[in-house]
Amino acid sequence: MRITIEGHHLPGRRFAASGATYDNVHVGVQERRDPVDLVPGDALSAKWDVDVRLTFDNDGALDFRGSAVQGKRGERFLYLTWGNVGPDEEFEMFRRAKLMLNRIDPGLVTDAEARGESLVATIDLTDGSGCPRCARVDPPALTWSLRSS
Repeated sequence: MRITIEGHHLPGRRFAASGATYDNVHVGVQERRDPVDLVPGDALSAKWDVDVRLTFDNDGALDFRGSAVQGKRGERFLYLTWGNVGPDEEFEMFRRAKLMLNRIDPGLVTDAEARGESLVATIDLTDGSGCPRCARVDPPALTWSLRSS
């Protein structure tokens, strides 16, 4: 199954917090421990396609697997990781947003799988203070829907 993450309302390239200033902010999906498909913080939008395998536990509960899937069974999630890209092109992570997969309506997930459609996460990437969105992301900042492939 494919999960497409569509980000909008990015916070900008510059961010300062806790005495640190970042001048080249980017966001990407975290695969294992590494950020991939980095998008500048001042882009108009961001999009990532993540391949996920859907499985079922012995009790019939949904489970997600894949290189971008984090967490233990029953608590799986995807990370969007925020960081500063230095002159040496090194990524220095300073915060992450967590998209909980166990909070998606199971009917939506099984419909996506049965129809061969993408599961789409639409996320507002700027929080109420104008900062890069972090921590667990819930509605209304995050919505899930289906899209034909």
